[in-house]
Amino acid sequence: MDKRGRVVKPPSTQNPPNLQSPQAPPAGAKKERRPSMFEKESYAQILRERLRDSIHDVQYVEPPFDDSIADIGKEWKSALAKLKFANSYRMEPLRKFQAHTVEIKVQQILKENLKEVKYDEKVFSHLSLELADRILVAVKEFGFHRYKFIIKILFIQKAGQAINVASRWIWDVAWDSWVAAKHETETYVALALVFALYCE
Repeated sequence: MDKRGRVVKPPSTQNPPNLQSPQAPPAGAKKERRPSMFEKESYAQILRERLRDSIHDVQYVEPPFDDSIADIGKEWKSALAKLKFANSYRMEPLRKFQAHTVEIKVQQILKENLKEVKYDEKVFSHLSLELADRILVAVKEFGFHRYKFIIKILFIQKAGQAINVASRWIWDVAWDSWVAAKHETETYVALALVFALYCE
């Protein structure tokens, strides 16, 4: 039996024309400088480029294009330099969130605002936002230092169903807390949840 040998071509050292590496720019060429937004001539051009794909028209540009536009950057830097705060090294609140007193206040707000309100989807969509704002203002008046609050209002129609409401959070068990207050009528249940998160 004759064995026919295969001829293997050695790999070519040249790249194919479509895979050649892009030519590097000459060593002596400099990059073109981007225009600064504080230059009088460049500011309008930069705005036009950024808003090219936008459907809005630029009717007025502030600040006006005069000789003072070059000094805007200096003013911004000087304004930012004033906003320096020293580290307080405080890892705990001056006054801890008191869930019991907040719960009484939230319960009172729900009772006052939902006395004679009947279930209506359209009314409740606006009323939930108003209640959340009132509760937030009332909770902030307690003066819990460095706490951020999340207010959640739920209106549940009574239709003979069972419902479970659950929330999950990753938080500091020592300082973070939450409050739930409920107002119940013949046609619906209103549930207000207040989450207090301490920010160091």
